[in-house]
Amino acid sequence: MIKDYLPILIQAVVAIGFAASALVVSIILGKAGKRNPTKDTAYECGMLPEGNAQPRFSVKFYQVAMLFILFDIEIVFMYPWAVVFREFVRAHHPVIFWSMLSFVSILTVGYVYAIKKGALDWKK
Repeated sequence: MIKDYLPILIQAVVAIGFAASALVVSIILGKAGKRNPTKDTAYECGMLPEGNAQPRFSVKFYQVAMLFILFDIEIVFMYPWAVVFREFVRAHHPVIFWSMLSFVSILTVGYVYAIKKGALDWKK
């Protein structure tokens, strides 16, 4: 039974040994570097950091992103339907066509609504 777990034990010992040795080497070699206020700043590019860390985005950005996801997922549903369309029309008659037409018409109504509300107009 111990033979079954021996490779796992060896791997755990090697992993812990590697992590411990990497930390020890880092501590030993890391003390050689000298610290100063310039080196301890957030950026070493020569410019002082100014302003907020996160800029504020317009709600329009998120709105367009959500609309993109919505209409992108439409293609995920339409692609498999288009691949097997001819086979299903023979087997299930035109029901499959009318179901996809209703799906696309609902999405078209949503798209027209988004355009009328100005959701895709960046200047608003």
